[in-house]
Order: sequence, then C-alpha cells, then structure tokens
Amino acid sequence: MGSAHPSSLRGFTLIEVLIAFVILSFGLLGAVALQATAKKASFDSMQRAAAVALGNDIIQRMRANDSAGFAGRYNGTFTSDTALNQQRHCYTNTCTAAQIAALDRQQWIRAIQARENTGTLDDATVCINNTAGVGGKANAFSLQVVISWQGREALSAVKAPDDIVCGDANKKRRIVVLESYMYLRTT
Repeated sequence: MGSAHPSSLRGFTLIEVLIAFVILSFGLLGAVALQATAKKASFDSMQRAAAVALGNDIIQRMRANDSAGFAGRYNGTFTSDTALNQQRHCYTNTCTAAQIAALDRQQWIRAIQARENTGTLDDATVCINNTAGVGGKANAFSLQVVISWQGREALSAVKAPDDIVCGDANKKRRIVVLESYMYLRTT
C-alpha cells in the first residue's frame, strides 16, 4: 500500500503551525503595547491625583487661617526649587496668622519637593491667587491654586488655556487649576 498522504500535502501542517505562530505573535505584541499604554495612563493619573491632593491641602490650610489680611499671606508663585526658610514652629508656641501662613507655605513647599523626589510631580510650579471682594463683600474671597508640572511625554491633542500662566509653557506641561470661594469668619 502506498502512503496515506498525497505528496502534494506534505509540509502543509508545518505551514499551519507557522501561520498560527505569526498570528499569536501579533496578538502578544498587541497585548504588550496595550500594557505599556495603560502604564503611561496610570502614571498620568497618579500625577493628577497628587496635584489635586496638594492643591486641596493648601486650600484647607487657607480656610483654617482665615483672618484679616488673609490674601496677601498666601498669594505668590513658587517652585519645587524654592529655598526653605527656618520658620518658627507653631505647635508649642503662640503664632500670629502671618506666622501660621508662612509655616503653611513652607510645609507645602516641602510636600511639593517630596512629591518631586518620588517622581510624581517633576519641576512643579505653584501659583496661588486670592482675590478679595467677591460679590461686593469685603470678607468674601475667590481662591485659585494652579499647579503646573512636566509630564513624561508631549501632549498633542490637548491645548492648554492661554490665560493660565503658571510654569513653563511647553508640550509636556500639565496643569491643574483648583478654584474655590471663602468667607472670612473674622474680620
């Protein structure tokens, strides 16, 4: 008896295996690319969450120190490279509202620098703008905290608003703007 397989079908199984291997390889490459994209998106999300947490922290510090002359104590621009000053500790001593504001800023600058050391917010710049007289009331304030940092890669689909100026404007720049309102309890 002759062979069970005709000579024209020899090697056909090997070709099927090679085609299956190529298809599997493309599928695995797609899965690896998806994982890399998910990791980038996760890191961007972590940066934004850190910026929002830090912004909320300084807003709550401002709310806790609401007294006359409030706006001038917190307004300003500083970076993660801003030098730290030795401040009087208000934990055991009695401090004025201005000393508490100075301590709040120093602690917040330390938090920004700590975030930078962990890779969360690189080259951070913070701009705090408080405006008095919202709604015609002297004790009403508009609070704005802008946090700007450098992302890992350029953004091409999103254009940053031109009216927000905080940090270096480039394609890697990320910004978070937190706005709130506050009424002073004391005047």
